[in-house]
Amino acid sequence: MSRSRPEPGDWSNAAELAELQRAQLPRVLAQALRSPFYAARYEGRDAPRTAEDFTGVEPTTKQDLRDQYPFGMLAVERERLATYHESSGTAGDPTASYYTDEDWTDLAERFARKWVGIDPSDTFLVRTPYGLVITGHLAQAAGRLRGATVVPGDARSLATPLSRIVRVMKSLDVTLTWCNPTEIALLAATARAAGLRPAEDFPSLRAMFTAAEPLTAVRRQRLSELWGGIPIVEEYGSTETGTIAGQCPDGVLHLWADRAIFEVYDPRTGELSQSGRGQIVVTPLYRDAMPLLRYNLADEVEVSHDPCGCGWLLPTVRVLGRAGTAYPVGSASVTQERLEELVFGLPASYEVLFWRAMAHHDVLRVEFEVPDAVRDRAVKELGEAIDRELGVPHRVTGLAPGTLVPAEALTAQRDILKARYLYAEGEDWDAWSKGVTFS
Repeated sequence: MSRSRPEPGDWSNAAELAELQRAQLPRVLAQALRSPFYAARYEGRDAPRTAEDFTGVEPTTKQDLRDQYPFGMLAVERERLATYHESSGTAGDPTASYYTDEDWTDLAERFARKWVGIDPSDTFLVRTPYGLVITGHLAQAAGRLRGATVVPGDARSLATPLSRIVRVMKSLDVTLTWCNPTEIALLAATARAAGLRPAEDFPSLRAMFTAAEPLTAVRRQRLSELWGGIPIVEEYGSTETGTIAGQCPDGVLHLWADRAIFEVYDPRTGELSQSGRGQIVVTPLYRDAMPLLRYNLADEVEVSHDPCGCGWLLPTVRVLGRAGTAYPVGSASVTQERLEELVFGLPASYEVLFWRAMAHHDVLRVEFEVPDAVRDRAVKELGEAIDRELGVPHRVTGLAPGTLVPAEALTAQRDILKARYLYAEGEDWDAWSKGVTFS
């Protein structure tokens, strides 16, 4: 059924935002009880039906979704479904997610809430997977909703290597991109390998949208500098929920609390709160096909209701994820977030893009690519920063460019063949057995 969804400006303070959430809750609870999972969970006992009842709702876990694979969470007739998706499965068996056309309108609207807007004049390159995960389809839907020309660049596809994507960006005067932060660095390195200057030879590019990895402010600034100072606009979400947070002009992520209720779960105590550090719990407010009540994404976050300088009347969130995990080294510990700040705190002139580290119990090993001319200086400065800021034993190694990310990965052009069964004399009919990729 078509219904009105709130937009920024529909509330003027925290109390009005809370009332928007409260008014929608009875419909959410009623819809959830149409799914086999929630119907079974509350069989034989009073089911939650009012906003007051919501306080007693127990969280829904990723394991619940895995156990209900594929359609145990379905709350509408199969005929109403528009798409079916599965998570990437990086944290275990994948979970299923499904959406109606009406659900998709909500998804696209939330993704399109970028402070750098999407409009009909844009050529929007989508450089994330179009597989079972939602990410590529989500960006495409938002781009079309706003009238942009969408270029489905995909990712994890041999048909669209980095070299081809850079050519497309240049030839089509791409204005916006959507990819993860590492891909932003890879595209810059690929452009350089092709003899192009990322900061100068893509004058139409005005912003790059990104997600899927925790992103420190210093790394975001470095990625922006690579591409001539354009905004790197972050968002946060999942295949199960779609976009749940977007970055404001001040570089802070805000939760879309008019479209979902957000809580923080403390796994040590089992308590839920409105702010603080813990695991983020989401209750979408405009979801028909697959309602989720207090769904624990299990991502570590820090939520605050303190005012932001941008003026957006929405809670803020720092997404820590695995980057917030502390690894013991000697008598101290190290997080990816803190170490990343040190790596990208090196001068931009050192051209450091790719690095890795391993936390042993007695030493932190750090390796990073850096040009020969500044390698000794960069190694010394990073070692001093680790001593000063982290205070852990360490072994820092500077590597020649191309060691962690081989040049072949940046320049390769893949052979893609369509299936064929009859060949002329002299043609290579052993392509099948040679492992050439087929489309």
